[in-house]
Amino acid sequence: MFFVIFLVSVAAGIGGAILGLGGGIIIVPALTLLLNLPIRFAIGASIVAVIAGSSGAAAAYIRDRMTNLRIGLALEVMTTTGALTGALVAGYVSPHWLYLIFGLLLGYSAIALLGRLKLELPGQVPYDPLAERLRFSGDYYDQALGQRVNYTATGVIPGAVMMYLAGIFSGLLGIGSGLFKVMAMDVAMRLPMKVSTSTSNFMVGVTAAASASVYFSRGDIPAPIAAPVALGVLGGAWFGTNLMGHLRNTTIRKLFIPVLVVVAVSMIAKAIRSP
Repeated sequence: MFFVIFLVSVAAGIGGAILGLGGGIIIVPALTLLLNLPIRFAIGASIVAVIAGSSGAAAAYIRDRMTNLRIGLALEVMTTTGALTGALVAGYVSPHWLYLIFGLLLGYSAIALLGRLKLELPGQVPYDPLAERLRFSGDYYDQALGQRVNYTATGVIPGAVMMYLAGIFSGLLGIGSGLFKVMAMDVAMRLPMKVSTSTSNFMVGVTAAASASVYFSRGDIPAPIAAPVALGVLGGAWFGTNLMGHLRNTTIRKLFIPVLVVVAVSMIAKAIRSP
């Protein structure tokens, strides 16, 4: 079992580092469906995966200036606020409608991304005075393009609203908000895809770290599971960060869309099945 968990975790680490989604989207179904582990252990393992993956990738991305810490920390405030809102209203909203709304929003996001499928870099973006005031801009060297890329964010308010929604759905449904975080930065704020995924990777690690102590105190992260998950995800994240530098933004977007569609369909299916 150790070896299987390790291999699954390596895959989760690679996917999380490249797509900025954390590892839960792979870890949870793999441990519950393939290994028949209790869901609470699988969720606890996904927390370990996100923290390990974020830690493993963050240093490299920050060094290469792909992660925009200013944007990430500012938007994390909105996600945390949304998560608190979700926790407060969790008992008053039917899960049926939550899954349906979340699935439809992700489906719409996938369609929006299809329109940007061949867009390598955002180019000239509409001027946003709030983005300028907050200094939401930066640059990084793109190995795939062989050039330094300068970028400036736009659509700060729509992006912040999407981050708030990401926090609400995360708090209500117990799902990771990495999908919405990437979408907010790529579609609403018009950041390069590499900046969006690397910044999301940093953000999901911060979110997971905040809740990790609760899972540890409840005994939901047993060592026989946590050890291979942490080792596998760290190794996968190291490989993923090195691989992403050589990928084009369009390639990352092509990898991201199928994941988005699968999660959207599964959410809508849950809505249909739930009372």
